Amino acid sequence: MPRPVFGIQVVTIGISDNTRQMPMLPIPAFVALVLGYLALRSFLSGRRPLLVAFLAACAVQSGLVTLVGGYGLDVLRPILPVSATLIPPLAWITFQDALVRRLSPRAMAFHGAAPAFTLFCRVFAPETTDVVVPLVFAGYGIAILAQLRGTSDMPLARLEAERVPAVIWQVLGWALNVSAISDVLIAIAFATGHAGWAGWMITASYSLVLLFVGMLSGSPSAAGAEGPERDAAPDAAAPPRETQQEDVEIVARLEAFLRREPLHLDPNLTLARLARRLHLPEKRLSTAVNRATGNNVSRYINSWRIRHACTLIDAGASVTEAMLDSGFNTKSNFNRAFLRETGLAPSQWRVRAREDAKVTPIAQVGTPP
Repeated sequence: MPRPVFGIQVVTIGISDNTRQMPMLPIPAFVALVLGYLALRSFLSGRRPLLVAFLAACAVQSGLVTLVGGYGLDVLRPILPVSATLIPPLAWITFQDALVRRLSPRAMAFHGAAPAFTLFCRVFAPETTDVVVPLVFAGYGIAILAQLRGTSDMPLARLEAERVPAVIWQVLGWALNVSAISDVLIAIAFATGHAGWAGWMITASYSLVLLFVGMLSGSPSAAGAEGPERDAAPDAAAPPRETQQEDVEIVARLEAFLRREPLHLDPNLTLARLARRLHLPEKRLSTAVNRATGNNVSRYINSWRIRHACTLIDAGASVTEAMLDSGFNTKSNFNRAFLRETGLAPSQWRVRAREDAKVTPIAQVGTPP
């Protein structure tokens, strides 16, 4: 069994019959093709450039591993640890841009320190790269999980998606940590003469990569809201003392605003945009809604949307029309929110609305024409 190349084992898929052996495709090559397709699809659909760059970096890394481990191009081997440590910083930058805040070019450039340091170690202390690469993956994975911990609303996430974006990025954060741990376990397996274990660990690692990258690319929620109003205004200083009465007043302001301007019907509405329209810091608005209503901002806004959808369905609109006209882009988010608010699926609500419409009022029974 060949030695892993920075946590990635070159396992091959072969198809054979009784007469000849068909060409063999290394699993990293298959992964590179899948990730390349996802990057191209994201690019053509106008998704975030940073998301496209992240997917492309993963595809390139898989391609390099294929060339080195599958086809023996050892001249590329020194590049692998450096290119590997491009992926965690790109994941962090993409996460920040999609859900938290826009990073300046200077802030993005700062994260180039990870691959730069890895390059330095590769040139001057090659033996340290087996430690540096897992530390970079673990560091950024922990940073993503720490950012998400205890946060009920992401400023730039679509409110219709509720916790879906956070869950997707939690999977990515854990995947980075699992990748770091698997590198350490693989090194231990080889050092203790149990090289057979490494193949299973690396194959599982690749399956995980496909899973979380596919989730990331396939969910519109993970990429944040579209439109020119994504940028969040800087948070103003919160009041020194936040009382229950102030929370109630903020929620009353929010309700009055939504009645006056039904911004909740915009599917690209974010916490950052809503807070800016109310001239409040994002965190202050989120805290007030949570304490005054018991819900986070996402669920609060979606409850308004569901009430609007119910009105449309009662008036004869189809479920799809009600969904789109009430600020939802995806049926799964709509169905989940509808069931939570009404206790019924949208189709069941529509059937009940039709039955109610057929009932003749008692006052009209026996009334002559």
